Amino acid sequence: MTSHHILVVEDEQEIRELLQYSIGRSGYTVSVVPDAESALVQLQNEAPDLILIDWMLPRMNGIELARRIRHDQYTKDIPLIMLTARGEEVDKLKSFDAGVDDYVTKPFSPRELNARIKALLRRVGDLEGSQLSVEGLSLDTVAHSVCVKGDYIHLRPTEYRLLELFLRHPKRAFHRSQLLDLVWGRSVFVDERTVDVHVLRLRKALHEYEMDTLVQTVHGVGYRLNPAFASA
Repeated sequence: MTSHHILVVEDEQEIRELLQYSIGRSGYTVSVVPDAESALVQLQNEAPDLILIDWMLPRMNGIELARRIRHDQYTKDIPLIMLTARGEEVDKLKSFDAGVDDYVTKPFSPRELNARIKALLRRVGDLEGSQLSVEGLSLDTVAHSVCVKGDYIHLRPTEYRLLELFLRHPKRAFHRSQLLDLVWGRSVFVDERTVDVHVLRLRKALHEYEMDTLVQTVHGVGYRLNPAFASA
């Protein structure tokens, strides 16, 4: 069984190395980045199971990063823990308003931090309705994983969001403009042909398992997922 992946966003090297060591010793896979910008770049490639954010980051602080994560359709459900020396009640309330799930003050006990990580992951793992599937293909919205005929496959964030949307609404035809709004967001201005590129990538990922025909082109409209076309 694959271990949970924790992303640590911390600008102080000493603390970053301490967190990587102590969290890694608990059996988690740990990635570390020094600032919010690096975290956002990493989130474009892979969604971790939990993110640990330092408040006092350079340029974009932890509060703003948490808000950005919560406003992104792909990352909005990832558990967040704020790590900071600011222990006043008003600071904690500000963190929770930004969408943070838990708050740990410095100096911190590595054992307590790991206990909080474990508890938060368990709480999220207990959520119901995390599995979306058709025959031979399943997507876990909590683990952010995709399994095809028994094999876990890697999808880029946009292809993952497309597949999740299709699985939530099987047989529904989506116009390209609808897919742009629902997957990319209304604030992102990209050409409708971008949808075709990402659907092609999704089909390529499924082709090895003869599942690419699941995603059908609806001429004059856009695309839909049709479970009847799943390969036996």
